[in-house]
Amino acid sequence: MSGADVRKLFEGGLYPFPPTKKANLIPPIVLAYIGDALYEVAVRQYLISKPNLRPHHLHTSATKMVSAKAQSRIVAHLDAVLTEEERDVVRQGRNAKSGSVPKNADVLEYRHATAFESLIGYLYYTEQIERMNELILLSIQYIEQ
Repeated sequence: MSGADVRKLFEGGLYPFPPTKKANLIPPIVLAYIGDALYEVAVRQYLISKPNLRPHHLHTSATKMVSAKAQSRIVAHLDAVLTEEERDVVRQGRNAKSGSVPKNADVLEYRHATAFESLIGYLYYTEQIERMNELILLSIQYIEQ
């Protein structure tokens, strides 16, 4: 398979493994699964762009930025700049049943965090990479204040 063929497999994604369904048919929990990973990579890359590269500092800083509590605050902050389509994705993510809640978050925080992660996953799979990056940047700026 040529490089051009691989690119055609998944034009907007990081890797040549397109989803088996259109983004609007993927369950919100699955969108959150990939959205969580994408946001965490963005946060890690942001932290590595800063001068303090001690592993413990990187870990504690990343944990604060990707926690359910932080993501819950982020999704509330972003609401003013979201489109109706994005708000619909957030609503679906918030209402999705995951089956469990981490010990460090309450149910409401966890649902809002899932909503944020679903939005990131949706933007990724609809190849709205510029918009995804814009919202991630706004998120990082907000949480760093």
